[in-house]
Amino acid sequence: MKQLLSILLFFLLFSSCIPLRIAPKIKEDKVMVAKKFKRNLPREYALIFKDPKDAYEFYNYINTKYELNHQNVGWNVPFTIDNEKLFFSFYETEIPTKTINLIPMMADGIISKGDDPLFENAYFTRTGTWYVALTVSDQDMNDCLNPNHKFQEKAVQYLRDLRIEYLNTHNYLEALFRK
Repeated sequence: MKQLLSILLFFLLFSSCIPLRIAPKIKEDKVMVAKKFKRNLPREYALIFKDPKDAYEFYNYINTKYELNHQNVGWNVPFTIDNEKLFFSFYETEIPTKTINLIPMMADGIISKGDDPLFENAYFTRTGTWYVALTVSDQDMNDCLNPNHKFQEKAVQYLRDLRIEYLNTHNYLEALFRK
């Protein structure tokens, strides 16, 4: 019984990877303080969603849809809700999933014995997941996604519609016709 337990323990410890950091799983979108999601984001509420498209696709989508001609595309893009001018900004950010692979480390420890390690590049595995965080402010620079703001529900709905349109649009010139 002890041998079976030690063999089982050996396989559990050394045949798998140990995750150091796991990217969060967001089904559709989530409204939360952006700084709690990732440290380098602002201390405002944001609508955050996973971006399955290539890098800078959201930038291209916003640039085309709002006809910004590559001028201030990520910052203070104007839109209107109930005849009130609001501004949204977006941040494309990556959160990697990072794991330690114990088998290559052990193999190098056994095989190399003081020589250069053979599997040094396989010690860590890192895969990235991209997210888009959208913040909204009014003309007085108040956080419109804050639960206490009068436009919070409408701003969240506007951003959700924007997210759905972005994910369903392949040719961004189509976004111009949907205005």
